[in-house]
Amino acid sequence: MPKLILDDGTCFTGRGFGAQNSAAGEVVFNTAMTGYPESLTDPSYKGQILVLTYPLIGNYGVPGNVIKENLSRFFESDRIQISGLIVASYSARYSHWNALESLSDWLKEQGIPGLCDVDTRMITKLLRERGTMMGKLVQNDDSEIEFYDPNKENLVAQVSIHERVIYDIFSPGMEEKGPTIVLIDCGVKNNIIRCMVSLGATIIRVPWDYDFLQEKYDGLVISNGPGDPQQCKTTIRNLKRALQKENPIFGICLGNQLLALAGGATTYKLKYGHRGYNQPVLRVGTERAYVTSQNHGYAVDSRTLGQDWEPLFVNLNDQTNEGLKHKFKPFFSTQFHPEASGGPTDTRFLFDDFMNLVRDFKIGKWR
Repeated sequence: MPKLILDDGTCFTGRGFGAQNSAAGEVVFNTAMTGYPESLTDPSYKGQILVLTYPLIGNYGVPGNVIKENLSRFFESDRIQISGLIVASYSARYSHWNALESLSDWLKEQGIPGLCDVDTRMITKLLRERGTMMGKLVQNDDSEIEFYDPNKENLVAQVSIHERVIYDIFSPGMEEKGPTIVLIDCGVKNNIIRCMVSLGATIIRVPWDYDFLQEKYDGLVISNGPGDPQQCKTTIRNLKRALQKENPIFGICLGNQLLALAGGATTYKLKYGHRGYNQPVLRVGTERAYVTSQNHGYAVDSRTLGQDWEPLFVNLNDQTNEGLKHKFKPFFSTQFHPEASGGPTDTRFLFDDFMNLVRDFKIGKWR
């Protein structure tokens, strides 16, 4: 019988769906009620076995891979990124106007195993109480597969693009070409690119270890991505050089951690991470709270920030850092996902803020 085995020996036996192979990785949980096609294709989940806490999964199937403006319309990358999927109840019968196939068929096509009819509430409680655990999803007592800790590898190198790509929507009908933004792809979600392009930006998407300082750009965006940020040593070195300039910088999720490390701060592993669409954050210095989408297992230690940096947002559940800003230069970042696909769009305005900052800087109005 298919089963999930945790590294402390705890075992959950259930029914398999998707691909009939074994997998190992870090076991994490997501509290979102919808959006499994987006979550499963989020590169930040690379190397992880994902437990969905919402009890019914698969009821609206999976959409087709429609390509629009050189990006997948409904997915966050070009493939499923998780190593395995755990759900309480899997709905084999799906119904949605946009569905092309079942979740099980989609998983099977991409070699990803699934397990259902297990107590996901108990798995979640174990992770909350004991913290991060490694696990393996095994088929037919195939317990020979080894436990695997993805955080010991440079996962960003596995999900980043390998060559420079440009997204340029400028056409003769436009009054002027928009700002040029270099996007460091550490495992970027497609919706980050969609949000920037929709605001008129020309995006130069570059690999995680690319020397982007050779590019002529108006602003810099550091994307989300998987794993331990301290594995991205080349990115951090390049960012240290970028901090010597004044071109605006916007970091998102892993980008928040990389910006902090470049600025001299430190990061640490959270007990079980923040993953879901309902995380409340407070803008520091105000009484304004926002509901955010999050997916990260590491955080910035705000106590280690240098004198030129200060927290921008804080998590209202556990008081962890949710963003940074430089006191004198146009640099800021968020630990949450303002592009949120799926999830709340409360903080989508941060893309407008960044683009306005870039435009002001470009014409010499920023100060």
